[in-house]
Amino acid sequence: MKVIDFSVTNSVINRFVAELRDVNIQQDRMRFRRNLERIGELTAYEISKTLNYSEVEVNTPLGTATVSTYNDQLVIGTVFRAGLPLHTGFLNIFDHADNAFVSAYRYYKDKECREVDVHIEYIATPDLNGRTLLLVDPMLATGESMELAYKAFVTRGKPACTHLVSVIASRQGVEHLEQAFAGHDDVTLWCAAIDPELNSRSYIVPGLGDAGDLAFGEKL
Repeated sequence: MKVIDFSVTNSVINRFVAELRDVNIQQDRMRFRRNLERIGELTAYEISKTLNYSEVEVNTPLGTATVSTYNDQLVIGTVFRAGLPLHTGFLNIFDHADNAFVSAYRYYKDKECREVDVHIEYIATPDLNGRTLLLVDPMLATGESMELAYKAFVTRGKPACTHLVSVIASRQGVEHLEQAFAGHDDVTLWCAAIDPELNSRSYIVPGLGDAGDLAFGEKL
C-alpha cells in the first residue's frame, strides 16, 4: 500500500487543515463542513492524476477537439456521518461517480473507555467489481473503522483499485492499514496530515476533536 501525506508538501490544503484544527474557527459549523468539502475537492483532483485516460473527440460549434478523459468507473464510498462533507467534495469533482455508504461507529467495550470496537450497521453500494473505489472518512484513528468499511464494501464486489482518503490520520492508524493491506499494490492511502499519537480514548492528538460533532452537532 502506498501512503501520500500532503502535509509534507506546500499547498493550500495545509491552510484548510489549520482552520479545521483551530478551536475558534471550529465554532463556525458551516465553515468546518466547507473546509472538509474543499479538502475533498483538492484530494479528488490529485487522485484524478492517477486514473486511466484515453482520448475522445468532442464536437464544438466550430470543429472537433481531442480531449484526454479518464475511463475509470468510480464509486465514492463514505462512512456515516462525519464523512458526508468530504464525500460532497469528491462528488463535486467526480460528478458522474456512483456512490456507496456504510454506517460504522465505534464503542467502548469497558467502563474505563480503553477497549474500542467498531460496529458496521448499514451498507448501500452498487456492484464494485472492476470499479475504482474512493473510500473517504475524515478521521483515521485506529484504522479499524476504515478497514471494516472496506471489508463491508468488498462483500459487494472486488474493486480494480482502491483509494483510501482521510483528512487527519494517526501514525498508529496508518501503520494498522499498512499491515492490513500489505502487498496490496492496488491500494493507496491519501492523508491531508498524519499526527503522531492517539490518547487513552483513541482520539488523534493533536487532531481536531470529533469531526462528526463539529460538522453536525453533538449527539446523545
